[in-house]
This record gives sequence, structure tokens and C-alpha cells, in this order.
Amino acid sequence: MKYKICVSGAAETGDCAPDAKEKTEELGREIVRQNGVVVTGATIGVPYWAAVGCKKEKGFSIGISPAATELEHVKKYKLPIDQFDIITYTGFGYSGRNLLLTRSSDAIITVCGRIGTLNEFTIAFEDHKPIGILTGTGGIADEIKEIVAECNRPNPKIVYDDDPKTLIEKVIKLVKEDKEETALNLPHDYQDHDSSSSPRSQE
Repeated sequence: MKYKICVSGAAETGDCAPDAKEKTEELGREIVRQNGVVVTGATIGVPYWAAVGCKKEKGFSIGISPAATELEHVKKYKLPIDQFDIITYTGFGYSGRNLLLTRSSDAIITVCGRIGTLNEFTIAFEDHKPIGILTGTGGIADEIKEIVAECNRPNPKIVYDDDPKTLIEKVIKLVKEDKEETALNLPHDYQDHDSSSSPRSQE
């Protein structure tokens, strides 16, 4: 099973570091190289750059849209539809989209970012998701370590690095630990499940 890695970041990239675009595209590529699919908010800026990197590496890209339909996605929100293999239209606006985006992913990567990115980070934080921070990209990504320290809520599932490859390695390690814990807690009859003997298969 592939890892679903969400790339969360600024749509408006004026406050991002000069090399944020190159780093984010490489991040998208690296997710694919390390057996992941890229999940984003199907928007412009950082999420779009990650999707571009993903497709350059011939990976699979999923977008979670705030819009209810493709037409609304393009006409009202003025968001792209290229670079995505699948777009899910939520109809929940940005705040509702952010919740579904983080909860449908195995881990969250924060790149640059503003208040919406911080919202996605806090959702992931409260849900105990693995979180990676691509430092040196500007915006909220370069403030999060201080924010977490000020909030006095240590979190061992947050990792930091300024290198996309190393950051993804750290995040995948945390995801694997989560999946190992899940496997240990599967009911034995589910682990040994034979579909031919299930009540459903006999209907």
C-alpha cells in the first residue's frame, strides 16, 4: 500500500523563500520515489508545485477541492484541474476541505504557508498525525518550531529538515510506525480473514 502524503502550503507565495518552488517540486518527486502519493488541496502555489513534481516523477496526485463541482472549482475558486489524477469535490469551502484533506492523509508536510496552512497543521497536530516541516521555505513553516515551543505541547511526531529527501525519509519512518501499531491492533479474525467464508460472500 502506498503512503498518502499531504503537501500543505501557501497558495499565495509572495512570502515564500526564493527557492521554495524548486524545493517543493523536489518534495513532490521525493514522495513518489519513497512509495507515496501526493495529496493536496487542489489549489495554486505550493500545493500545485508539489503536484507538478509528483507528475514529473510519473507519480499519482490527488486533489481535495473546497468546491462542490468541477465547474465551481474552476469558475468560482479559480483553481487548476491539471496535474491531478483524481480531484474530490467536497463542497465544504476551505475550512471543511482542510479537515478532510488532513484526515485523508497518512502524514502532512508543511511548506512556507499562511493562516490556512497553520489551520491544516493544527488539525494534524490534534489528530496525532506525523508532520514534516520543510524549513527554510519561509512563511509559517519557519515559525512552527517556536509556536509549538510557546504552546508547551511537545509532539514527537513533528520532524524538521531543509532537505526534501531527508524530510520525507523522516516522515515515512513515522508513518511506518503508525501502520505497525495499527497492524498489531487488528482483530485476529480480521488478520486471518478469508473472504470466501464471510457471511457477505454467501449472500
